[in-house]
Amino acid sequence: MSMTGAPEPSKMLALQIPADASRPDWRLPLIGLGVMLAVLLLALRQTGLDMVSIWSRSPTFTHAFVVPPIVAWLIWRARARLRSLTPLPAPLALLFMALAASLWLLGELTRTVAASQLAFTAMLVLCVPLLLGWAVTRAYLFPLLFLFFAVPIGEFMTPTLMHWTAEVLVGALRLTGIPVYQEGQQLIIPSGRWAVVEACSGIRYLMATFMVGSLFAYLNYQSAKRRVIFMAVSLVMPVVANWIRAYIIVMLGHLSSNKIATGVDHLVYGWVFFGIVIMALFFVGARWAEEPPEEVSAGAVAASRSAAWTGGLGALMVAVGLATALWPLWFLHARVDRDTVAQVQLRLPEQLGGWTSTDESPLRGYLPHFVNPRAEVNRTYRQGDAAVTVHVAYYRGGADDAKLVSSINQWVAGVTPQWHVLGERLQHAPLDGQDQAWREAVLLPQSGAVESTGRERLVVWRVYWLDDQLEARDIATRLRQAWMALQGRPDDGAAVHVMTTALDDAEARRVLAGFVRDNFRILQSSLEAARDVR
Repeated sequence: MSMTGAPEPSKMLALQIPADASRPDWRLPLIGLGVMLAVLLLALRQTGLDMVSIWSRSPTFTHAFVVPPIVAWLIWRARARLRSLTPLPAPLALLFMALAASLWLLGELTRTVAASQLAFTAMLVLCVPLLLGWAVTRAYLFPLLFLFFAVPIGEFMTPTLMHWTAEVLVGALRLTGIPVYQEGQQLIIPSGRWAVVEACSGIRYLMATFMVGSLFAYLNYQSAKRRVIFMAVSLVMPVVANWIRAYIIVMLGHLSSNKIATGVDHLVYGWVFFGIVIMALFFVGARWAEEPPEEVSAGAVAASRSAAWTGGLGALMVAVGLATALWPLWFLHARVDRDTVAQVQLRLPEQLGGWTSTDESPLRGYLPHFVNPRAEVNRTYRQGDAAVTVHVAYYRGGADDAKLVSSINQWVAGVTPQWHVLGERLQHAPLDGQDQAWREAVLLPQSGAVESTGRERLVVWRVYWLDDQLEARDIATRLRQAWMALQGRPDDGAAVHVMTTALDDAEARRVLAGFVRDNFRILQSSLEAARDVR
């Protein structure tokens, strides 16, 4: 027997729980995330400012300015997802944060800007799983990964893309019936001479198209398969389109006797063609677009999990996360001296064995393009009919614009009127009874007859001197620099070039091999003397 009108126990419980009690409180987690992001941006602001500086001065990365606003819009667009998610800190993310911080330190020690900027961006992204958990990270995975488009990296592909463009262009012209003479990136056809320069590599098309194509795939497709396929197409398509663009430009110039497609309209036609290709890509891609799924209503969340994010836990995770991310700053301040700017006294000897110094150089004023060395010297030595020029770029206490190993340090400064790079490779020559590797480049004069027979070739060997060791590879040199910095040792280093001209590459290599075998240790003693005077 029961009393009429008395509420059932289950109804009494329901009446006592507010309607939104099952939803997690996002205020403290978002405040913690904001604090951590703000501190990271402030502490590592120089890395961020360097990124913005590259965006502003390099047309290749101008598109990066829109990346942060797009990421913010994508996150705001999907804000309803937070209703069904619970913030739950993921301590495992501390391991990835430590790895990113170590990469940032390695980039700073070796002055590898791309590594520092990749690590900086990774640390910003890792704040999300660290404070909000893996479920939230998975829900916003694409916007978080999209942030990496802000990292100005990829110009290392330019030489490869230039080579591909030149080879495809030569093949296409020959298939068309047009005779082509090729010297590296230089092409000569009956109507004139063409050069595949950096602007012809298509790197700008590739960067912009891949970024926009990835965004298009995310917004228009729901299945991972379609997204991956479209992103792959947007990566390959601009490369192929650039080959077609280069062919069209050359053909327009050839058929019009170089009256069109050779001046400013060269660039105009290229961008018009690029725009047409992009529109065609999106038009075709839109045919397979998928409707977004209906928004799932927020479900109930267990009270035990909603209580997992507390103020004390959040403060602890922020503190530990910042300590993990920012310890390299303390290390750099405590161990690495970047203010060593003493003047370098570097001199090359007047006499090297049977080689005598001469003021007559056969190189037509050529010197390797190394930026802002602390000291730069060159001297030509002659023995009989052979002449070898030695060039040394010496670095100490390198700033961001004065690095021993850098992408802006090149064989030539772009395309010069005197020389262009025909090819480069690793070359080996005996030194003190051991096999020493050198980086070799073969250069040809820009001007001259179409026939290459009888034209002098410039053969240049490069080796890095660092910590009394010789290394031909850029990456190995950077790692050695990092190891020296970790030990708090001076960072003195030099790029040493030896070069000679000859009608035959084999003859030039024989001359250089004999020169370095007999004289390089004497040259190295000059470097050691310059290092010891501080």
